[in-house]
Amino acid sequence: MQSEVLEGVVAVNGIVPARHETLELVVLQREILADDVVGLVLGAPTGETLPPWNPGAHIDLILTDALVRQYSLCSSPADSQHWRVAVLLEPDSRGGSRHVHAAVDQGSRIRAAGPRNHFPLRPSSRYQFIAGGIGITPIIPMIEQAEADGAEWQLLYGGRRKSSMAFLDELAKYGDRVQSWPQDERGLLDLDSVLGDARDDTLVYCCGPEGLLTAVETAVEHWPTSALHVERFSARPGAVAASEHGLDTFQVVCRQSGVTVDIGPGESILDALREKGISMLSSCMEGICGTCETPVVEGVPDHRDSVLSAEEKAENDCMMICVSRSQSPTLVLEV
Repeated sequence: MQSEVLEGVVAVNGIVPARHETLELVVLQREILADDVVGLVLGAPTGETLPPWNPGAHIDLILTDALVRQYSLCSSPADSQHWRVAVLLEPDSRGGSRHVHAAVDQGSRIRAAGPRNHFPLRPSSRYQFIAGGIGITPIIPMIEQAEADGAEWQLLYGGRRKSSMAFLDELAKYGDRVQSWPQDERGLLDLDSVLGDARDDTLVYCCGPEGLLTAVETAVEHWPTSALHVERFSARPGAVAASEHGLDTFQVVCRQSGVTVDIGPGESILDALREKGISMLSSCMEGICGTCETPVVEGVPDHRDSVLSAEEKAENDCMMICVSRSQSPTLVLEV
């Protein structure tokens, strides 16, 4: 399979970060999965094995040299030759979903980076899955894994209307373990029916719009603190606000490239590195996609992302440089 360095990434002192290596893929199948939802099955042009992944993983699709978007893998991790993603046409698209719907068809060539996983399925004897709209995509392989592990599980799946909800036919085989909840027929999701009684044997996995995530976070306040796992489409409210420990100015040392950059008030590390000719894949610029995740060698980041868990942030071994800053005068990064 062809592997290449992303075009437009400038090497400093001959070094280009390995995270910019991409795979060339071809769209093997394009299908309509629901209203405004397109499914793409991707594979290597000559049929080679694709990199392995686990439920919850996503890939970066490099749609153009300036347009990178993240999509959860919703195929089977056991299928080493095909990746499947589902793309919702967003009404306020910043270009990514509109490009996929208008310009990507069967036979199209496309580059991808990853897979990467900030939403891994932790071992448990029981799961409560909750999905809203296109948030069903990472849940599909999680259900497959739960089945393979012999775990108990239930899915509460909501959407605006039945015709807008992808994978309903695929999920029908699981019977009453799946509750489909079209809002136009049943109103808002009844979270109390699945979260009202706290359980210490259950992990809750939720993906969907911010309103749903906020409601679920409130509904599980009486559950064990480690029970809830979420993946966001937008930044957590207040996540990027300045913290009491963050510094207005600090220095970033790039260990691989040998470049030192001064970061000023309101300036992102990502933008400052780009000005010095060091470029990395980035997309959301809101700290939600994880594309710009960067290893931290020394120093204490001021985490302002909505990707890392509290435990991961406490480890201080990586950061999202599009929004996060520093609590220490110097940060040493592995770039």
